[in-house]
Amino acid sequence: MILGDRLMRSLRERRDQGLLRRLPPISPKALTLNLADNDYLELAKHPEVVAAARAALEEFGCSASASPLITGYAAPHRRLEQAICDWFETPSCLIWTSGFAANQAVLGHLPGKGDLILADRYIHHSMIQGILRSGARLRRYGHCDLDQLERWLQESSRAPPSGQVFVVTESVFSMDGDYPDIARLASLKKHFGFCWILDEAHALGWYGSRGEGLAGLNGVLSLVDVFVGTLGKALGSLGGFTLFADACMKDYLINFAGEFIYSTYLPPACAAAAERAIRLVRAMDARRAPLRLGSESLRQNLNDLGLSVASGDSPVVPVVFGDTRKTCAMGDHLERQGIRVGVIRPPTVPHNTSRLRISLKPSVFQRGGERLCQALADSMRKVGY
Repeated sequence: MILGDRLMRSLRERRDQGLLRRLPPISPKALTLNLADNDYLELAKHPEVVAAARAALEEFGCSASASPLITGYAAPHRRLEQAICDWFETPSCLIWTSGFAANQAVLGHLPGKGDLILADRYIHHSMIQGILRSGARLRRYGHCDLDQLERWLQESSRAPPSGQVFVVTESVFSMDGDYPDIARLASLKKHFGFCWILDEAHALGWYGSRGEGLAGLNGVLSLVDVFVGTLGKALGSLGGFTLFADACMKDYLINFAGEFIYSTYLPPACAAAAERAIRLVRAMDARRAPLRLGSESLRQNLNDLGLSVASGDSPVVPVVFGDTRKTCAMGDHLERQGIRVGVIRPPTVPHNTSRLRISLKPSVFQRGGERLCQALADSMRKVGY
């Protein structure tokens, strides 16, 4: 069969390059530190979050069973929308089945032919997929290079495109754990008047007095035109959400975005779990600063081992090794010691930048930081770093 031969050839090539992916094994009971998931605040198993999901499960069942425009929109979804609007002090919110779907819909439907999108080179795959469908012109500025972005904005102001200029970035980047100067982006927004789309998936819960992310921490939420958040990371549930400076954007996507119109909606139990998690996140301000200090401290400890880890305070700590096979071997050796980390390789990251991705959470600082450093040092000796 021609198709089968072509698929097998591609799989063999990826295997020979050390890039073939397989589903990871189910976590064994011996796994004592899971630093691969994105449960940054450890709310996925919080008793109140579980209880809220269980109550919704009993009342509404396991599935929304239809798209939101048919019968899938239920009371837990409305309560979640209201909780998010209260959290961000905004009137316009839309819930999605995933953050991926939210990004694809926003970038695939709001920009269009004649528009110009200026996007950070490392934005998420979901954003790129949406942009490529939009028909807008795309220029990708260097990662977190706001000097280059400003030059391009100046160029576009002298010879403006026929449509709208968009600036698209994440706050905390999912594979690098760094973030741009949000205050400077806000200043550029004031000066040039572009449409600002900001994905705060990996900052939500970790930053801000109420856990509302880096735009909130910097006091510039009101300048963001489309804010993309997630329910499946720090909030411990499933799904995504978007906030809109202009309510017509929400109405437009409800009417034109297939990702919203044609998908069975988020299970009511997940909506109820996320709503409860938001209450917990908003109330934990005093606990956030120690987490960021812990991130800074762990990075320094890893550097003391001879690793090259960039400074920062986010929940994402990348340890870049470069060589894919050795990086995979490091991940396997850590797993045998009861520690799972993300093993990230191309094409998720550029070639020669394979890395271990460490996702932080409170328990790391309570009992696991020293053990993680010891295990990494042992793995480096075994693998030959």
